[in-house]
Amino acid sequence: MFKSISKVGITATLTAFVISGCTYKNEITSTTVDGEVLKEYNKVQTTKQHLEIAEDKQRNVTTQKTLEGTISSLATQMMRNKKMTTNKPVLITSFVRLDSFKKTSEFGRIVSESMIDELSNRGFNIIEFRGQMAVSVNDKGEYFITRKTNRLKDKVPNTYVVVGTYSRQFGKVMLNARVIDNVTGKIISSSRSTYNHGYRNDCMLFKDCRPARTINIIKER
Repeated sequence: MFKSISKVGITATLTAFVISGCTYKNEITSTTVDGEVLKEYNKVQTTKQHLEIAEDKQRNVTTQKTLEGTISSLATQMMRNKKMTTNKPVLITSFVRLDSFKKTSEFGRIVSESMIDELSNRGFNIIEFRGQMAVSVNDKGEYFITRKTNRLKDKVPNTYVVVGTYSRQFGKVMLNARVIDNVTGKIISSSRSTYNHGYRNDCMLFKDCRPARTINIIKER
């Protein structure tokens, strides 16, 4: 419960401050706080309580040291933050770069694929919209999902859509996800998490490291 006060007696002792080499001591005793001060005091105490909760959430929920923990954090928050209970179908899209909504990476695809499992196991009615009209077979295997639009259904049922973004920061990746009503644009649920990987250079994580420097070897003349 948030702390509040109704009557406060303040006894303040001002000691040991020196002005021009002289020490003064003043005392203020039994000063009754007026209504406006009391209101501001209670407001500060309430804000402190909220900040303590936010700090606890950041430490134990939104900040994770593994990618698996980060994805689980996103899914758990999304489940708890739902504004309504619904069985409406949900489709999940690839997480994209925050600075470019049309660009993703293997990292973004891994997160979205893992979210399918996490949200499905938490009660969301997930649908796979990448299913072909038929199963294709060749000598290397059998396939059903595809990204070739000419092999997909022209339309999917009225659904909610999960979208997500990621932003690379020094030593971490910040992720945000939300469930959106594709008709009204209303946000049904949302979540955020920080993958605190601790790498100085995350190029291995995103598969975009620069090629190793090469030196030409030539015959000396």
